[in-house]
Amino acid sequence: MSDNYQQEGAEMSSRTATIWTFAITSVALFMTTLDNLVVTTALPVIRRDLHAGLSGLEWTVNAYTLTFAVLLITGAALGDRFGRRRLFVIGLGIFTLASAAAALAPSIDVLIAARAVQGLGGAIVTPLTLTILSSAVPANRRGLVLGAWGGISGLAVAIGPLVGGAVVEGISWQWIFWLNVPIGLALIPLAAMRLRESRGPNDSLDLPGLGLASAGLLGIVWGLVRGNQVGWASPEIVSALAGGAIVLALFVLWELRATAPMLPLRFFRNRTFTAANVASLLMFFGMFGSIFLLAQFFQTVQGYSPLDAGLRILPWTAMPIFVAPLAGALSDRIGGRPLMATGLALQATGLAWIAAVGSPTVAYSALVVPFVLSGIGMALYFAPVANVVLSSVRPEEEGQASGANNAIRELGGVFGVAVLASVFAHYGGYGSGETFVNGLGPALYAGAGVVALGALAALGIKRVRRPQEAYEAVPEAA
Repeated sequence: MSDNYQQEGAEMSSRTATIWTFAITSVALFMTTLDNLVVTTALPVIRRDLHAGLSGLEWTVNAYTLTFAVLLITGAALGDRFGRRRLFVIGLGIFTLASAAAALAPSIDVLIAARAVQGLGGAIVTPLTLTILSSAVPANRRGLVLGAWGGISGLAVAIGPLVGGAVVEGISWQWIFWLNVPIGLALIPLAAMRLRESRGPNDSLDLPGLGLASAGLLGIVWGLVRGNQVGWASPEIVSALAGGAIVLALFVLWELRATAPMLPLRFFRNRTFTAANVASLLMFFGMFGSIFLLAQFFQTVQGYSPLDAGLRILPWTAMPIFVAPLAGALSDRIGGRPLMATGLALQATGLAWIAAVGSPTVAYSALVVPFVLSGIGMALYFAPVANVVLSSVRPEEEGQASGANNAIRELGGVFGVAVLASVFAHYGGYGSGETFVNGLGPALYAGAGVVALGALAALGIKRVRRPQEAYEAVPEAA
């Protein structure tokens, strides 16, 4: 009898620990992911208050996503070496302090610098939410729980413009950063007390790889953001793009030779891992760049307030709430490939539809259906992607795989904002509603085309093993 009581007590304790782990990691994930696009509806106000140009606005978004993307794999590696809970708490502290600095920024340059430090904190926290949660969940429920994790991530990305618009209109743009401070201060002690400490098998840091990846990506993003401003054939842009490409090639060569690479390139011999990450890169490319411009369209062209602009994107942003949990549970039965491919196809259709009907005076009713299609597509992609990626590697490699997937998709967002803003600036501008739409249409068509390529990439995903099988299997090279 006592054995039964002990077993029931252990099960209850395990359930309680899982609930606390899910709650803490979900709130942290939502907070750090929200800051990817929470500033988008505030950009017109920031442009006026801080006297920023298009390049400054791009860097307000990209300073966060670039450091976030480049350092994600390092954040996961630091957790493996020094303790995931410990680094999770440190990352929350960095993110919270940088949020306060962004709120106090007196100029666009200071805001960009604070956003970069926010990205550092987010890069430590985000991959650890997945590895900490994955280790706390029973294998037979991992698809459902990681589907919810993916849904929360997708919701945070999508709802960013609405939250930003509500805060900007209700208080001021600085409060989109101040709101992180009490949340971070509450999460830090909870994480220290309630999360279980764990480490990974790899205790090495690939500092040369980090340096090469950072320098190469910075060169390419710098060239993309500055190209329209100073001229694509200028020595600055040619040098930045060519130099970035050369340094990234050196990064690949180093990773092939390194004894403990930050990104094990053998992961990409697995067809599922490669296809899922290519789809993620292309999805974020089209989605981030499109939201960056659409959030400004409603304010700059149609004259809506920041809150009204966020509300008008709500049919897009609300869909993950309803669809992602169902898609996460369904992914265990049918695999991630059909869900992700269908989701990306719907997202591409929605963006192309918006581009086709767009005009300075387009009625909002003409945009509702494509927004809903885009939102359903986003949810179908986000729900299974984490389980697809983690199921393609060994359990002890989940930290690196999580960091790699998050890094790749964030880089897609960086490139999407930079490239689609360049397309926008080439064909249009802020001069009038007509010129804005002249740039918006080609940019959205480009985003739709890229997301459609992501749907094709998703078709290369193999059917995901059931969770209990994934823990026993060694990934095969495709």
